Amino acid sequence: MAEIIKRSKALAVNPLKASQPVGAALAFLGLRDAIPMLHGSQGCTAFGKVFFVRHFREPIALQTTAMDQISTVMNADENVIEGLRTICEKSAPEVIGLPTTSLSEAQGADIKRLVREFRSRYPQFADVAVVAVNTPDYGGCLESGFALALEAIVDVLVPETRHSGRRHKQVNVLASSMLSPGDIESIKEWIACFGLRPVVLPDIGDSLDGHLAEGEYTPLTLGGTPRSEIETMGESVATLVIGRSLSRVADLMKSRSGVPDYRFDHLMGLAASDAFTQTLAEISGQAVPARIERQRAQLQDAMVDSHFMLGFARIGLALDPDLLLGFAAFFAGLGAEIVAAVSPARSDALADIACQSVHIGDLEDLEHAAAAAGAQLLVSSSHGLQAAQRLGIPLLRAGFPQYDWVGGYARGWAGYRNARQALFDISNLLLGQHHEIPAYRSIYRTDPAPACAGLVRH
Repeated sequence: MAEIIKRSKALAVNPLKASQPVGAALAFLGLRDAIPMLHGSQGCTAFGKVFFVRHFREPIALQTTAMDQISTVMNADENVIEGLRTICEKSAPEVIGLPTTSLSEAQGADIKRLVREFRSRYPQFADVAVVAVNTPDYGGCLESGFALALEAIVDVLVPETRHSGRRHKQVNVLASSMLSPGDIESIKEWIACFGLRPVVLPDIGDSLDGHLAEGEYTPLTLGGTPRSEIETMGESVATLVIGRSLSRVADLMKSRSGVPDYRFDHLMGLAASDAFTQTLAEISGQAVPARIERQRAQLQDAMVDSHFMLGFARIGLALDPDLLLGFAAFFAGLGAEIVAAVSPARSDALADIACQSVHIGDLEDLEHAAAAAGAQLLVSSSHGLQAAQRLGIPLLRAGFPQYDWVGGYARGWAGYRNARQALFDISNLLLGQHHEIPAYRSIYRTDPAPACAGLVRH
């Protein structure tokens, strides 16, 4: 059990944390025909938008209530109500996400009351779902903001029912923020191999996978989980919960529908993939397909091939709690040692990480701990690059954001096939640090020229 070391500094140096509103916006971007509107200043939304555009390399539509000095001091209620009206009139979305920021939270905004006022003032927009969620920047991190938004989505859009199992082939997937679009695609294919149809919430693998869209530009999300499918989640045969951060969401889903759930901390590595595969076999009543068996065998062979590079390798991690837990278990299963672990926020998952201690801190904390322990590899977002360069060791980019690595958002980690590729990539990073021994030259040799230099061609 890891020791949790609290933050000891008055400020962050080389920050690791991405804010809760950014995480909430990411969850709403996984719904079809949706748009997030952050309740705060224009700068709060613009800051998050820059992160999203650089990470996904796509145009990202975010709206803001644009609080200014006057509305901050006096009242910003009209900003919210009129902002909702404008979006409904101009864009006709299925869902509007309404996360708060630290500015509106410090003001004491009651966004759920504002949604009720909007409903009473503009009943013509009753068919547009508005999901309000409190996500102040000064608490939590991207992961917790994502989980809070997902809990609000289930609360608003999933009706109470006792018809679980009516759709015999449908399974719900509650996907944590640690899952990339590449992970989501792999999981959907994995489930489909057993003859089941997944409803992923939220499905950023469909909306933020980098596909080219036909037709005119729309300010709404292209792809994602349809609202109509979210409303049927209470009729599924099972719910698969991926990520410890979604425990409260899973509890709410189960209480609303009675659908049995199966919970997984992550899907990284052999043991976690085996558990997920066995669960799918039990739910579907089918044997494990030959395709999955072959992927498992390929991963086992890759583990043998990379053993000499990864066994006893010293790794430093700086990630959100769910992803930190997953990577720590993945490396532990390969015989590597986690010598430094940093998380931007507290979580129940941190105590179960396979290392001696976890710091609640920033990338400066990671750099100091990794240097003291002689780490050979860092795993973090693109923000960890400078620390890795100063330490002279490679960086494996994971998490959010990845702005200096094309396709980082599409990289998958979950499942046998993605774990195999991760083994190859990590092994090559470590091999790149080892240089061949230079040729030995005797100190007694006076002529540095090679012996054949004096030969003359006749």
